[in-house]
Amino acid sequence: MARFDEVKAMFWGEGLYGVQPPLTDGGVQDAERQLGFCLPASLLEILQVQNGGVVADLWNAFPTDVPTSWSENHVPLDGMMGIGRFDGQLSLLDTAYLVKEWGLPSPVVLLSGDGHCWIALDYRACGARGEPSVTWFDVDTDTELPLAADFQTFVERLTAAASFELDDAVGSRSAS
Repeated sequence: MARFDEVKAMFWGEGLYGVQPPLTDGGVQDAERQLGFCLPASLLEILQVQNGGVVADLWNAFPTDVPTSWSENHVPLDGMMGIGRFDGQLSLLDTAYLVKEWGLPSPVVLLSGDGHCWIALDYRACGARGEPSVTWFDVDTDTELPLAADFQTFVERLTAAASFELDDAVGSRSAS
């Protein structure tokens, strides 16, 4: 579990954008009741460090084996929503509205996105009390891409988006 703990300790970036007030046990219980889902313990561990916000540059991308509308080899995780209703900022609690607004499949809990693309906890196979997988949804191309079997595995595979840019630059130089 060292890898998860390593990422968790350095997960959050600088700034207050998207940060909700500190997470409490009552806040978690209320959120799970409103959402209708049991949230993964690993997600709650990260949200207890900081309740949403900008993701550190070390962990702001998830590698993919197939191209997406975002990139040939990864999807972004610039920020992750927390739990709360602070200052009009989006939160996991806005999932029902956003799923309806963007025509996303259900049942899911949205973690990150901009409307056109989302990363979500996907409860379709496991049910409301199970351990959800993590899926990328692209609204514009009406596609989805399974990313990880669970949230902890998702976190453990995160890496820096800058490393993909370096790989792309090296690949294009060696091709010339």
